[in-house]
Amino acid sequence: MKHLPTVLTILLTASSGLIAQDRHEWTYDAEAMEPFWEGDVVHGESVLFVRPAPDAVATGSLLFPVKRIIRVTNAAGDVIYDAADFAFVPGQRQMTIPVGSKIQCSRPEDLRRPPGTQQFRLTHRDGGDEILFGGRLEYHAMQTSVTYEKADTQWPVKPADFSVQALPRTINRLQKAQPVSIVLLGDSISTGCNASGWAGGAPFQPAWQDLLRLQLQHVSKSEVTLTNLAVGGTSTPWGLTRTADVAAAKPDLVILAFGMNDAAGISPDQYGKNLAEMMAKIRETVPDAEFILVASMLGNRNWTALKHDVFPMYRDQLAALCTSGVALADMTSQWNEILNRKQDHDLTGNGVNHPNDFGHRIYAQVLASLLIE
Repeated sequence: MKHLPTVLTILLTASSGLIAQDRHEWTYDAEAMEPFWEGDVVHGESVLFVRPAPDAVATGSLLFPVKRIIRVTNAAGDVIYDAADFAFVPGQRQMTIPVGSKIQCSRPEDLRRPPGTQQFRLTHRDGGDEILFGGRLEYHAMQTSVTYEKADTQWPVKPADFSVQALPRTINRLQKAQPVSIVLLGDSISTGCNASGWAGGAPFQPAWQDLLRLQLQHVSKSEVTLTNLAVGGTSTPWGLTRTADVAAAKPDLVILAFGMNDAAGISPDQYGKNLAEMMAKIRETVPDAEFILVASMLGNRNWTALKHDVFPMYRDQLAALCTSGVALADMTSQWNEILNRKQDHDLTGNGVNHPNDFGHRIYAQVLASLLIE
């Protein structure tokens, strides 16, 4: 079990309010890239509605209390549902789906599999069946996209306030519309796993790193290039072997995004030392390089293979490394609050440790907030 996360992510690298007309055309939507924690509207939040019995209403939760539902579609974005297909109480976060609705609903057993019947043993914490593994679009097909106006805009875990001092060189280049070179080093989340574009399904949304690049170009008018050196199944010891490749690209900004696979056995102290050494090695060749350190999203809390308690400790190790030129993108705290309000199956791309389209957008929104005022 120690190596299960690595094997899982390697397999995947081998193998919603953003709408596309076909797999070759995906349309950038600036509204859908607005940070979910800001403004009055949440665009394309994903929900997986669960119907406990054939004759029961299905339920699902949103991040914020609802004032008005604007649009409900399937995750692909090509089916728009009518008001008769769902219900909600203004001021509450829960949506209900009546029997007979056209909205996709799942039974609890749809999200589980008998032990030993899947390629990977994803034992549920209750000791019974395994968590359903979705290699590509399995969860995407069960999820619904909801755009709505908030009845309450309060969000308790906002990212760090924008500060030029955090990443002065990169931000200065963006503000002057100068070219910016970014290098990304990370695991399967950063290869784009389970984004619909990666999986070849509508709406063909790109993964978070490409969304970030597009957002930076849209706002700053800079030419932003991104070299993605991420490889599925990797952790910080592997990252230490790739610093020369990062430096060879002469980046203005380096994004280091590890943690999901480290949680299988790397101590928080060693995790922090590995990241510090990565930065030091890169700066031997590129002394002016700046860094964003990504504290990972959380894996499925019901998956026994992950040591879930290490994620906040990893985040704290990264926070201790931050100074001028090094900033923290704290996905860990965001995901923790999200899972206080929603279920993992609402946000997951594969059932255990990858985000879906909405999750990839959250990644891009959090990182963009460090670079765009």
